[in-house]
Amino acid sequence: MTGDDGHRSAEPDGAARWYDDAAGPVVRPYAMTRGRTRSADGSELDLIAVVIADEALAGPSGALVLADRTLSPEHLDIVEVSRTRPQSVAELAAGLDLPVGVVRVLVGDLVDAGFVRAARPVPPAELPDETVLRDVIDALRAL
Repeated sequence: MTGDDGHRSAEPDGAARWYDDAAGPVVRPYAMTRGRTRSADGSELDLIAVVIADEALAGPSGALVLADRTLSPEHLDIVEVSRTRPQSVAELAAGLDLPVGVVRVLVGDLVDAGFVRAARPVPPAELPDETVLRDVIDALRAL
């Protein structure tokens, strides 16, 4: 019997069976990351860290990445997407429809393997002080 949402049917024993999108993800996030919540080196990437894969890192046409049999399809997707255009961790998660935590672990794996690099944002404490920048601008105008 199909329910109002068109995705469920009741079995004779009363159990509900789910189909298609209503079932949710088929592979659980912990399976994609092999139960890990952090990459092997223990670092955690910011949501705005930019992931970059280019020919020098991933080889021509991604040949080096494809040759590595330890990588999952999700790893390969991340490399492919970041080869066409550098993207932040948050953009990768949204574009690939994966949880951010999973993408962080998978990107960490790829960084460790040398297939991508992650450009981390500069911490606010390391940015130049606004007053210093204003003094420089004033000095340049005075010339």
